[in-house]
Amino acid sequence: MADLAASARRGEAQAAQVLIDDFLSRVRERGLAPERLMATQLDGRQVRTDKVGWYLNKKRSVAIGEGGEWYVLVVPSSALSRFTGVKLAASPPEMVVGRGGRDGESGDLEDFLQRVLDGL
Repeated sequence: MADLAASARRGEAQAAQVLIDDFLSRVRERGLAPERLMATQLDGRQVRTDKVGWYLNKKRSVAIGEGGEWYVLVVPSSALSRFTGVKLAASPPEMVVGRGGRDGESGDLEDFLQRVLDGL
C-alpha cells in the first residue's frame, strides 16, 4: 500500500513539473522577473530566503523557483534566522496548491500558474 502511495506521489510530481516547466518558458517570454522569496516562520515572522522565484498564492506560502523548484515557504521559527535568513530546500511539486489548507486558497496548480502569468 505504501509503494502505491509513493508511486502516486511521484506521478503527481512528474505531471506538476511538466506544468511548471511550461510556466517557466511562458514567464520568461513575457519578461516577468522573479523576486526575492520571503518565508513565514511558524510564529508569523517574515524572514529572508536564499532563493528567488514567483509566489503562487496570496498568502505567499508556496512559490516556484527560477529553476522550476517547488518551495513551501512556511518554516520553523528560529531567532537566529531573523538575522541570517533561511536556506530553502525544494519539495516535490503538487498538482493541488494548498491541499488540505483551511485558508480557502487551494486549487489546481494550473490555475495558480495562470494567475501569475496574468499578473493577478
